[in-house]
Amino acid sequence: MDIELGLSYSQLAVGMKASLSKTVSESDVYLFAGVTGDFNPMHVNEEYAKTTRFGARIAHGSLVEGFMAPVLGTKLPGLGTIALEKQARFVGPTYFGDTITATAEVSEKLADKKWVRLKCTWTNQRGETVAFGQALVMPPPER
Repeated sequence: MDIELGLSYSQLAVGMKASLSKTVSESDVYLFAGVTGDFNPMHVNEEYAKTTRFGARIAHGSLVEGFMAPVLGTKLPGLGTIALEKQARFVGPTYFGDTITATAEVSEKLADKKWVRLKCTWTNQRGETVAFGQALVMPPPER
């Protein structure tokens, strides 16, 4: 089986970027709740959610944060990447029907271990940042 691995440490440069967009559906939220067991009424009970500061159900933060996984694992650095650490700070809600764009940008190369740090941002269809953070990854090996 021949797999085309992503970019290795030496092929990566500070400033390189990649993104992926996904529209959050009600099914996504319910499937995530089922897999994780997180049935917080903020996510699954519309009547309860109407009484909160958001006025409607919102997606789980971890679901939205997970949209970075295919960016790192299939685009930048790409196939063969190992995530070592991810961090996100949520600054806005993601409502059902929002389209979230997860963007990763190489911000630092750590020569001693050949690891890469990436700046991560999540924005909605209105260009509003819903989360920001960073990831530390081990890119695929040199070929």
